[in-house]
Amino acid sequence: MQTNMEVVSQKIIADQIYELKLKGENVRSMSAGQFLMIRPTRADLLLRRPISLCQIDRETETATLLYRAMGEGTKSLTRLEAGMTADVVGPLGHGFDLTLIESGRPYLLVGGGIGVPPLYELGRQIQARGGIVTFVNGFASQKDVFYEAEMKQIGTVHITTEDGSYGTKGYVTDVTQYLSFDPALIFSCGPHPMLTAIKQAYPATRTYLSLEERMACGLGACYACVCEKNTPETGHLKVCQDGPVFRADEVRL
Repeated sequence: MQTNMEVVSQKIIADQIYELKLKGENVRSMSAGQFLMIRPTRADLLLRRPISLCQIDRETETATLLYRAMGEGTKSLTRLEAGMTADVVGPLGHGFDLTLIESGRPYLLVGGGIGVPPLYELGRQIQARGGIVTFVNGFASQKDVFYEAEMKQIGTVHITTEDGSYGTKGYVTDVTQYLSFDPALIFSCGPHPMLTAIKQAYPATRTYLSLEERMACGLGACYACVCEKNTPETGHLKVCQDGPVFRADEVRL
């Protein structure tokens, strides 16, 4: 499962947000909602970092990843340049179930911050299946906004910023509560408070959440990324192995 992928390109696209394109045969087996575990470029950092897939191009065997360079591990990834190789494990996890998509039906994709990237490939797949896509993306400020133009090629895009510097001032729910259509399904990825608000706003049986959790192994062996089952029996689910995508009524946030 471990492989070395060729770095095609890397550039900064927003405040601390980098777009990294990798090439390798493993792209052929990738699907929307999955992620890669990438080894930092610094030898003293042992744990890989989980990065979600933003775009998948099986014809060119190229995958695009967007990540925020905040910690030492992700900051080290910014040193990757075209022609270098990235030490990768993946694709990992269970992504979005595309068999649920029906042509002509409306779908709502709600992202927050670095939770926006996996929804781009999902939107592409929904569009390819004839679905109607609406994105609602929340950011802290205008300097944090990314991929708006790319998403406009797929469907309708609404942007919110907490400080009101761009789009609608406030949070994603300040937009979703006024949408004029009833989505067939809702897909959301972002911080837990946002996911909780989306889960409460829509029927949990029609809402799918992609959870963001700290991971150590990414393979389900270390139990570092567990979440609670939403069942009478006590128990946990591994976000890396059982998810990261869950139906909203399956998990407690």
